[in-house]
This record gives sequence, structure tokens and C-alpha cells, in this order.
Amino acid sequence: MISVKNSNYISPPNHPASMGQNKVRDIMTTDLVTLSPNNTIRDATIRLAVENISGAPVVDENYRMVGILSGNDILELIMKYDRKMGDDLNDHMLSFYMDAAVEDPELKKVAEEISNTKVSDIMTRTVLSTTPDANIIDLLRSMINMDISRVPVLEKGVLIGIVSRADIIFSIYKKKI
Repeated sequence: MISVKNSNYISPPNHPASMGQNKVRDIMTTDLVTLSPNNTIRDATIRLAVENISGAPVVDENYRMVGILSGNDILELIMKYDRKMGDDLNDHMLSFYMDAAVEDPELKKVAEEISNTKVSDIMTRTVLSTTPDANIIDLLRSMINMDISRVPVLEKGVLIGIVSRADIIFSIYKKKI
């Protein structure tokens, strides 16, 4: 089953032609990188970079998903501040490292505000999710139609895995060598 939390999106039907195909459980990643809603954007950004991923589910203390944070969410936050600063500045938020020593007090203040923003303040709360028994082709259709890169896999409301477009691409051929 594919569903969207907090949304009116209707799950795609199970098509008879897709019955018997690989299921989400066959390709999902179970070694998960997750974030807490209380993480700062600085901590989340570093974690995503170190793990070499572009987004991660945000979970509460019971591993129930409360949202998802993507690189786009972080970049949109930076651009929001950049627009507030105006075009007359020579420096933009991406023209220096956020943790570098900055002489301009305004830039320093904005960098600190961005860095200390909580994940919960910018994460996406309405999230497409799926179950381990969903058909991969149905999930892929939804991902393409909604332009989504990764979908959390929930069982009884608890995060147990994630499927990315890369996972689907990797599963196309059984033999890799």
C-alpha cells in the first residue's frame, strides 16, 4: 500500500499485471540514516554530507516518522535568507562556509540563524510513504508523478526502510558483474 501522510492523495490500485512482481521489501534499504526534529540544520547538513545522501526521514523517539528533510529544504532555507539580504550585497550565503570566521556581522548573524534552525522548522511534513508489500512499479509510478526521490517504508506506523530511485535502478538487473 502506498499512502501520503496528511494528504488527500489516493493510493494507486494494485493492478493484476503487476501482481507477483518484486515488492518494496525486496529492494528497500534497511540500514537507515534518520534525523530528529530537534537536530539543527548544521548537524543535519553535516550528517547528510558524511553519509553521502540527499535527504533522510525525520523520526520521533519511537521511530515514528514525523517528516522528511531533503537537500532542497536546506537550500530553500538558505535562499530565503539570501533574498532577505537583498541583491545589493556582494556576499551571498553560498559564497562562504557557514562555519568560517566571517567579518561582516550581518552575514555572521544570518549564518548562525540558518545553522541553528531546527529540522522540524523546515522539514516536509506531508510525506509519501509505502509498505513493504507494495509493488515496486506502483511505487515508481507515484514517485515519478509526484517528483519524489525517496519514499519511507512504514510497518504499523514505524519506519522500517526507505526506497530511493537509486534503489530501484540498482534492482533492474539481478546480476551486477
